[in-house]
Amino acid sequence: MTACLFCDIAAGKRKANLVYENDDVCAFRDISPQAPTHVLVIPRKHIATLNDLQEADADLMGKLMLAAKEVAAAEGLSAKGYRVVVNCNRDAGQTVFHIHLHVLGGRYLGWPPG
Repeated sequence: MTACLFCDIAAGKRKANLVYENDDVCAFRDISPQAPTHVLVIPRKHIATLNDLQEADADLMGKLMLAAKEVAAAEGLSAKGYRVVVNCNRDAGQTVFHIHLHVLGGRYLGWPPG
């Protein structure tokens, strides 16, 4: 595996504006926010894309979703609403190939997106 920016952040080798972390997951502010609140939630385990998930990763993906819920609550988004997005591969907008959730909120988010 080549160097992974998000693995480095999860391991504490690179700085990020962390807003949440536990043994399996960490979350930090996106450096190019698309909404007033834009937090990335990542597993500490490297998984490149949704296509690379294995059955054994089901529990970890649940932990990512629960972390997204905690981040939304801590950011004051729960009552008004927020969006959780996962991009898979380049045509969907994935630029870092380490699976991650985008937690977006703090303004009205129209539908359909992009």
